Amino acid sequence: MIRPRFGTLRGLVRLAFSYPQLFLGLGAGRPVDPATVRRLVFVCQGNICRSAFAEAAARRAGLRAASLGLSTTPGRPAHPPAITAAQALGHDLQAHRATDLIDYQPQPGDLLLAMEVRQLGRLAADPRLRDVPRALLGRWTRPMMPHLHDPYGLDDRYMARCLARIDRAVARLALSFPGARLS
Repeated sequence: MIRPRFGTLRGLVRLAFSYPQLFLGLGAGRPVDPATVRRLVFVCQGNICRSAFAEAAARRAGLRAASLGLSTTPGRPAHPPAITAAQALGHDLQAHRATDLIDYQPQPGDLLLAMEVRQLGRLAADPRLRDVPRALLGRWTRPMMPHLHDPYGLDDRYMARCLARIDRAVARLALSFPGARLS
């Protein structure tokens, strides 16, 4: 039950700890005025599974989107199991190439959407991003899941479930941030 739903026991534990972190304000991110958001920027560790998929889902939904990894090899393709799971959901990750945080150029109207509370901390520590609004993508999942555990190297059922959660969250983002829609 743990593997297909949460990836690993560690994923379940991190999810459990993320709720109090969120309610204590540690996962709150930086406040955002929905009217000012023009682009959704998805952030994860390697930019080859979660954030890559979220960007593809957002673009397919007609939103301005980008993605990046906090620690990745620039130009790396999407993880093959993520490509397969994305295809099952109707998304194509074949052309995706990873972008590292160092190569990200903030634009006015960006909203950074991290997958984990600790990633928000990394973003907050970067002086270039101090004024860029940020939030947890999991705030748009139902039920809310402030920690979307990394599916890299885990079982295919969890990869599929994780990407499906992200897909549904992106659909809710589209309603929350109409200014990110392509004209």
